[in-house]
Amino acid sequence: MTSRIDFTSIPTVCRARIADSRPDPGPLTRTSSERGEASVVGNAGAEPVMAVMEPESPAATMHLMEEVCERENLVRAWQRVRGNKGAPGVDGMTIADAASTLREHWPDIRCQLLSGTYRPQPVRRVEIPKPDGGIRKLGVPCVVDRLIQQALLQVLQKRWDPTFSEHSYGFRPQRSAHQAVAQAQAYVAEGYSVVVDLDLEKFFDLVNHDILMARVAARVADKRVLKLVRAFLTAGVLEDGLGR
Repeated sequence: MTSRIDFTSIPTVCRARIADSRPDPGPLTRTSSERGEASVVGNAGAEPVMAVMEPESPAATMHLMEEVCERENLVRAWQRVRGNKGAPGVDGMTIADAASTLREHWPDIRCQLLSGTYRPQPVRRVEIPKPDGGIRKLGVPCVVDRLIQQALLQVLQKRWDPTFSEHSYGFRPQRSAHQAVAQAQAYVAEGYSVVVDLDLEKFFDLVNHDILMARVAARVADKRVLKLVRAFLTAGVLEDGLGR
């Protein structure tokens, strides 16, 4: 099924729009401080929250959307989305339905991504019970939006994951909560007697989008990617037939 989806073609009428939307590289020698990145400040001996890395060149992130739309990246993203299965979003489209839709409409969707005009659909509200009582509210994106999110994640993750803390285990490739527990057990075996478990309540519900986007913009120069991330953050939720 994956091989039947043409992830490469672009309608002729879209080529001019894409060319106009591609960012101007501008100066390629700016330092991290000139891009507004905060300097790392900490106490001597304190564990850094991020690994030390060389400043990212703006040129390296100027054409991220082209990487997002590369065929190999999209095939891997589609395999991941299809393998995860999952419920339909607000459009009611299943994985099988999405495959047919992508075969027909992907060239237009790709054109929108490359020209910076793609608009994701709202997510569908789903409520699931928590083990300790209460309700956890989740948002289910449409299958096509899940494909685009996964493709974008793959491009950003390979750049950013190596810069994260060595002691961070959540939602990272080749890492898991089981590894975090094993590390805690290792600390106990070394003689430590206290393990602190922290959780930020409703972080994704309450995070300030402007601050978040400013942090992303410090590392991403492609304005189409920034616009897409912002669009996903503000796509809204469809609950009981009403947009929120």
